[in-house]
Formats: sequence, C-alpha cells, structure tokens
Amino acid sequence: MKQQLIFLLLVLFVYTQVCSQDPILFTEPQVVLKIKPSETDNRIKNADTPHFIAYNPSIEKGKLLLFIPGTNGIALRGPMHLFATAIDQGYAVINLSYINTPAIARICKDENLAANSNCAADFRNWRVYGDKEFELIEDASYDAIVNRLTKLLQYLAKNDKQGGWNRFLENGEPKWSEIALAGQSQGGGMSAFIAKTHVVARVIDFSGGWDYSAKNKIANWYFDTSATPIDRYFATYHIKEPTAETIIETYKAMKIPDNHIYAFDLDVPMGKRAHSNGVRNLGYKDQWIELLGKGN
Repeated sequence: MKQQLIFLLLVLFVYTQVCSQDPILFTEPQVVLKIKPSETDNRIKNADTPHFIAYNPSIEKGKLLLFIPGTNGIALRGPMHLFATAIDQGYAVINLSYINTPAIARICKDENLAANSNCAADFRNWRVYGDKEFELIEDASYDAIVNRLTKLLQYLAKNDKQGGWNRFLENGEPKWSEIALAGQSQGGGMSAFIAKTHVVARVIDFSGGWDYSAKNKIANWYFDTSATPIDRYFATYHIKEPTAETIIETYKAMKIPDNHIYAFDLDVPMGKRAHSNGVRNLGYKDQWIELLGKGN
C-alpha cells in the first residue's frame, strides 16, 4: 500500500511539473490544447497520451511547426521553451504523440540489417505512412505519424474554429507547404524522411539519428533526392554526443548546407544527455530563432 501511494504521488508530481509549464510559458492570448489521439481516430489504442498543441490566435497566417519527439518522447513533456519561441516566431505548434518505440537502431541491426540493407527506410516508411507493412514492429497502419497528424488537423478544424486549422489542410490531407517539420533524434530523422517526399516549409533536424545500411555504412535513404529544397534544411548536433560523427555524416549525405548545420557546445548539466540538450537548453534560444526563421 505504501509503495502504491508513493507511486501515485510521483505520478502526480510529474504531471504537475509538466502542466505547470503552461501558464508560465503560454500566457493569454495564447491557447494550449491537449488532445488524445483516440479522440481524433477511435482505432488508435497505443501511444494514446495527448498531443500538445499551442498557438496564438491573433496570428492568422502563421505556418505550423510539427514537432516529432524522439524515442520514449511524450508530447506533454516536450521542449516547451523551444515551442514558446516558435510561437513568438509566428508558428502554431503541434508536438505529436505517436508510437516511438522501439527505436530504429534497436531493430535495424545485426541479422535484420544483414537480411535487408533498406531496413531503416522500410521501418521509417511504415511508422510515417503506414502503407507498406514492416513486420519487425507492431505499429498498425492507423498508428502512422501522417494518419495521426491528419486526424488531429481534421479534429482541430472542426472543433477549434479560432485556430484556423483549415489552412493546414488541402482536400482533407496535410498541406505540407504550410508545415515546418522539426524533431529530436528519431523524430529529427522522421522529419527529414518526410521532407524527402513532400515539399515542406522547413526542416529542423535535432541530432536526427544514425540509420545504417550495413556495418559502418549509413543508410541509403539519406542520399535520396529531396522534394523539399535543400536550402530549407537545418540541422544540429552536440559536439559531445557519442554519435556526433555519424550524425554529421548523415547531414553531409543529405547535402544540408554547412551554414545550416549547428554544432552546439554549451556545457551539459550533470545527469543530462548531450544528445537531447539542443532542444532543452534555453542557452540556445538565439540559435533556435535562426533555425525556426519566421513562421508568418
């Protein structure tokens, strides 16, 4: 009984810490919404923690910043200072709740990679689009990132009129030209992967993963032609993260301009990881503003 009480108090503390950021960072007239994926598509059962949505309704023509979290990321615990900065830059923000485990690096290795050199691209395609089944993970087609985004935008367009969400839809599908993509780790890779197929407003890849096609050989999809112009790609890494060299190699393969690649180097707080510091450390606010550009 005592252990259960301690657990409940811990859950309450975490929830309070997450929610307490809202009034501090997102003040009137800004709007914050938290919507479960299952409210937008009743087929969704897994990874049903709420999407995080924030915007300033007085900004009528701003673009959407879609943030895709990394492995084990929870939308309500996203990088709120980064999101507040994005709103100041003229964006509406969605931090998407989706299935982000297992990580690609956990699946596309050893015998799985030896059997399929395109394992990472096939994995990402299934998790993003849900249209070509990938049997090594249990995600359903309707769990895909694009379906979750589409259903959320449709839900918002119907239920939150002041948000003007219809501007991000075209024939019921995401209007990619009005959407900037950003993400951390797995989510950064997902952002770049989507931008290969769709012309998006901007891509910000925060330490976006290290997919392989064979041992010590980065995945082929990084070299694919991009539908999104290369000058819309931006990327970051921290010089102290263990996979920095490989991450840089992927950025070079995608032909991201050198002056669009940011090498973060601020001290990482004790107990924190360099890999995720780029989206959390308020010391990078000036760089965030450059990465985001103007959303309106």
